[in-house]
Amino acid sequence: MATAEISVIPIGTDSTSLSEFVAQADRILSLHPEITSKITAMGTEIECDDIDRLFEVLKEMHTASFNGKALRVYSVIKIDDRRDKESTLESKIKSVEQKLG
Repeated sequence: MATAEISVIPIGTDSTSLSEFVAQADRILSLHPEITSKITAMGTEIECDDIDRLFEVLKEMHTASFNGKALRVYSVIKIDDRRDKESTLESKIKSVEQKLG
């Protein structure tokens, strides 16, 4: 299972508010039921069994801001592609919580 976090930052828009761009990216994710996602305050976490599919969806999320009239788009993407055992966003959090007691 590959997990990723993406933050898409549109630049050159007519407003400092970016929530419409975040909503647009979330709408893209809703078109891909094979992807599990969670919006956070600073980005969107996603997970998918197929790394190639994950990259395709990340690209869709990045380029969608140009459709929203951004003149430039800066995206920060972190990927964790673990293949030695099953790893999900939830299992990573539970592992840390167990160690915290």
